[in-house]
Amino acid sequence: MKKTKFKDLFIIQNKSFKDKRGYFKELIREVKINKKFPFLVMSFSKKNVIRGLHLQKKKSQGKFVSVIKGRIFDVAVDLRKNSKTFGKYYKCTLSEKNSKSVYIPPGFAHGFQALENENYIIYSCTQYRDSASEKVIKFNDKELNIKWPLKKKIVSKKDNQAMTLKQFKMI
Repeated sequence: MKKTKFKDLFIIQNKSFKDKRGYFKELIREVKINKKFPFLVMSFSKKNVIRGLHLQKKKSQGKFVSVIKGRIFDVAVDLRKNSKTFGKYYKCTLSEKNSKSVYIPPGFAHGFQALENENYIIYSCTQYRDSASEKVIKFNDKELNIKWPLKKKIVSKKDNQAMTLKQFKMI
């Protein structure tokens, strides 16, 4: 487990066992990170898709994010009001090949840009989805100034109409 400058956000280098048949990969050991994940979801994204930046305000989720096929530019924005790193973001590349996963604690917005033609992502979440408390921060918010790696961007209507960080601070 590799710690980051963000409290409780860390990278996991997963164990992968390869041979001529393929590989077997350990993704998560709850005992190592002392978290329970009752809600497991998966997404598929084509190249250039940006998803995010999503969070749940009331029933905030911790997320353990892994890529099982493809490669993504992953971003977590600290939105914990009393945090020293509030409004700052952490970025990393997660891929099938590098066997890395990231644990994003509750209180962070999460998003990514898909870098390959086919990208399958698994999210293990500490809370169930609560659509009533979902919030979305603009992926291209000027205050955040995230440098997305691909110029072409495919973004949902919901994500394009998201609030700014300034608007989020007022709720």
